[in-house]
Order: sequence, then C-alpha cells, then structure tokens
Amino acid sequence: MLRLLLSILICTFVGIFTPMNPVGARVYLDINAPSFVQIPIVLPKWKSIGKTPPTLSMKVYEILSNDLHLSGFFKVIDHSKLPPLLKEKEGIPDPLLIGEWLHSGGEILMVGDVSLDIDTLQVILRYHLVDLIEQKRLIGKQIEGHLQNLRYLVHRISDEVIFQLTGEHGMNNTKLAYVMRQGEGKEIFIADFDGANIKQITKNQSINLSPAWSPDGKKIIFTSYLKRNPDLYMIELHREGLHRLSFQPGLNAAPSWSPDGKKLAIMLSREGKSEIAIIDSNGTNPKYLTRGHGNESSPSWSPDGQWIAFCSDRSGSPQIYIMDTEGSNLRRLTYEGNYNTTPSWSPKGDRIAFCGRIGGEFHIFTIGVDGSGLRKLTSNSGNNEAPCWSPDGRYIAFSSTRTGSSKIYIMNANGSNQRPLTSSKGGESSPTWSPRF
Repeated sequence: MLRLLLSILICTFVGIFTPMNPVGARVYLDINAPSFVQIPIVLPKWKSIGKTPPTLSMKVYEILSNDLHLSGFFKVIDHSKLPPLLKEKEGIPDPLLIGEWLHSGGEILMVGDVSLDIDTLQVILRYHLVDLIEQKRLIGKQIEGHLQNLRYLVHRISDEVIFQLTGEHGMNNTKLAYVMRQGEGKEIFIADFDGANIKQITKNQSINLSPAWSPDGKKIIFTSYLKRNPDLYMIELHREGLHRLSFQPGLNAAPSWSPDGKKLAIMLSREGKSEIAIIDSNGTNPKYLTRGHGNESSPSWSPDGQWIAFCSDRSGSPQIYIMDTEGSNLRRLTYEGNYNTTPSWSPKGDRIAFCGRIGGEFHIFTIGVDGSGLRKLTSNSGNNEAPCWSPDGRYIAFSSTRTGSSKIYIMNANGSNQRPLTSSKGGESSPTWSPRF
C-alpha cells in the first residue's frame, strides 16, 4: 500500500495557510513510469458555507474532480460511490473519525468548503488533505478571489495537490490552441487544459493553420490564407488586430519559436521547394538553413535553443532529421516506416514526438534524440497526428479521427490515459500547448 507523506510548502495562494503536518517527506511520483499505479483519492461533496448556493460548491467539486482525473495521477472516488454513511459526511473530518474513511477505498481524502460573499462576489475555498493510511491530516489551505475567476482558483488548488506529490506544479492553468473547421474555412481557437473556456481567436473566414504560442504566452503566430497566399501572422491575445510577419511568395508556414522568443523557425518556399529558415520574431532577416534536393517542413526548436528537428523527403520518403541552428551537423533520426512527419521536441530535451504511418493509418511515436528507444503511443483505428508536449513534458496533445471527425486528445507521455479534450462535433486539428500562466 502506497504511503504518502506530503511536506508542507510555503503557501503560494492568496489567503491563509494552515499547516497540518509540519514534518513530512515528499514522495515524488512519475505518471510515465512503467510501475506507476494511480492513487485512489476520496472526494466527498464540498460544503456550502452560510448563504453560498449549493450549486456553487457542486461546480467547484466538478472542476476539481475533472482536474484530478485528467492529471493521470489519481483514481477519483466520487461522493456518489461512497458507502451510505460516508455520503452524508461534510466538512473537515474529526481526526478521531478518520479511520471511518478507510472504508471508502481511498488512500488520500480531500475535503473542502466554499463561502461566497453575495455583495462583493468574493469566494473563499478551503480544503484539507488527509492521509488515510497514516490516519493523519496533511495540509490545509485557503484561497480566495472573485467569482468570475472560479475555474482559475480551482485549477490552482488542483495544481498544488499535484505539486505535493510530484515536486512539479500541474498543467491545469495552461491552455491549448488548435484549429477548428468553421464552414468553408478554418479558425484558431484556444481552450483551458480541461477543454473549458473555449474562445475563438480568429474570425476572418479564411483558412488559418499551425498556431504556435510565444514563450511568454502573450502571442500566437499562425499561417493564414487571408490574402490568398499562405502568410505568417501574429495575434496578441490581449489586443485587437493581426500583424502580418512574413509574406514572401509561396509558403510562410509551420512556425516554431526559439526558447528565448527572439527567433522563429519556419517553412519558406524557394525555387519551387519548401525549405527551413530562421527569421527574427518581427518577421525580418530570413536565413535559410536547408538547401537540399527534397522538401523540408515542420521545424521544431530544441529546448536549449541549439538544435532544430524537421521533416524532409530528401531520402525519398518523409523522415525526421536534426540539425543545428546554423544548418550544420545534419543527421537523420528515423529509419522505421516510410512516412514520418511533424516532429515536436520534448521540454526536457530527451525525446521527440512525431507522426508516423503504419498500415495506412497515422500514429503518434516518440524517439530519443539519439535515435534510440522508438515507442508507438497510439493504437486506435483512425489517424492520430500533430503531437505537441505539455510544458512539463508529462503529457502529449494530438488530433485523432478515432471516433470519426478529428478531435483534440491528450495522453500521458508514455501513451496511457488517452482522453478527448473537447466535446465539440469535431473538425479540430494542430494543437499547441501554452506555457504556464
């Protein structure tokens, strides 16, 4: 049975920090380890304090439960699955009665309450974690903010719980940008990590493709046919309007930001072929890195800013290659399969995800940067394409047609826990992950 001794950390939330276990040893867990087993966590209904509407506490519960499930760390035991006597318990459990919760089947208990000031719409969220195996409380915290930021506040609680177990904050306050078909065109949308708060970013009724977040999370660069040529545009998320960055005749596509945000690796047309080039982030000073006989596409910058992975058909079929940012020290990475494309470099720098064709269908793979350790992550029917990594390297987002129309999915980096991100009718593709906000 897993023993969880969680250390008390300095409170990063606005509010009160109530230590429950001042001396504890953090247990680091890796959801991508072969031996990893999800932690059963009991999640009773949250209590509404005073005049707080019960619907608000239920909303908090639903967001929190979904966050913990999506993280891949937890097997959530919800309140509807509890034994009859435990279903009725609310609020912080008496330490003398913690043993009763052992019958819930969980190892960790998380309880909380919600208080809303009707006049100011300020909401206060209190929660406690309890180790049911050691039969003691672990931590208790409080966070507060405006009601309109409720999802953000709950996401921060979820991230803190994950931090207690892994030493790294979760991804609940990140976003994904992606392409969605709209009538005859394609537009750029963004959504929270859990698929909520969907927002349409472009509304130009054109074809918009290949979004890419800036390292500071304030801008998105993408390719658009707004002026009938595939040009590169930038949109600042907190300002109105578009800025056209690169508009050479032919392709200006597939942008990838350098880690410092000063450069972009992109596809540019030259002499009837597509090449990999680097430009300044304002669209100036193009510098071609490739000059081969094939077509080059889909550049992806390494996290240390020293290398670029890309796709090339110079060997006769599309394969993944790596070169430095001067276009030198070129080497081929993939040799298995006759169609490998759209590489995405992991934030830890050790692996590259890509899309490869097997038996007429596309699947997501990862491979070490030295060409070793090839792993196939998807096995469903349909096409699985366009992988991208979460900022912590724990998750991969991708598009899949496994249920018909293309939708955005996420999975653990080892291929486990694959689940759809959105519940739309489909037509979604090209996901890209934001940095942490």
